[in-house]
Amino acid sequence: MTAFSLDACRHIVVEGPIGVGKSTLARLLAAELGGELMLEKPQENPFLERFYADAARYAFQTQVYFLFQRIEQYRELVQPGMFAGPVVSDFMFAKDALFARLTLSDDEYELYMQMYQRMAPQMPEPDLIIWLQAGPPVLQQRIARRGIRMEQGICDAYLRELCDAYAAYFEHYDGAPVLALETTHFNPVDRPDDFRRFMTHLRRYGGSREVLTLQPQESA
Repeated sequence: MTAFSLDACRHIVVEGPIGVGKSTLARLLAAELGGELMLEKPQENPFLERFYADAARYAFQTQVYFLFQRIEQYRELVQPGMFAGPVVSDFMFAKDALFARLTLSDDEYELYMQMYQRMAPQMPEPDLIIWLQAGPPVLQQRIARRGIRMEQGICDAYLRELCDAYAAYFEHYDGAPVLALETTHFNPVDRPDDFRRFMTHLRRYGGSREVLTLQPQESA
């Protein structure tokens, strides 16, 4: 088995629940590693705002749109020479099915999975997953801070279900190394030293499954 090396990673995924800070860390990582950034494009989904207003009615359309959008984005990863450096994304392909299980009725989910399972084997696994964790109170604070109007009605119960779904998924996932980062006290934007400490750990990371908690440092 080949030893893990950050320098050898071609695709790094930053994952986690809504509001946890995926896009922020992905941007910082891409800049630090001289890589390409591949972000989700929720603003392009014409059903998403309607989903937040009426989830039962618009969940299936929303999820199918995201599925095909992610298929197109992932296809870029398998094109030779498309990217000179590593790609850092704020989503993994499998998250689509994870969200679908939470939002769709049983009949809708069965139909959705027929489409998903036809495409999933063609989607490459990442070389590293950084799984960001935080509880619903922290997530709610961050969702409120970023101020996206359609997200403001997200309830704690849904966020808890989402956190639990990620935990259940990664408990059995073995497609790539998973480094979990507890982010309650992690603020790489306002405290750049948090990001430097994280990168120090990441460069030493050996590929084993672990949970990293960076405690706040006292001011000098």
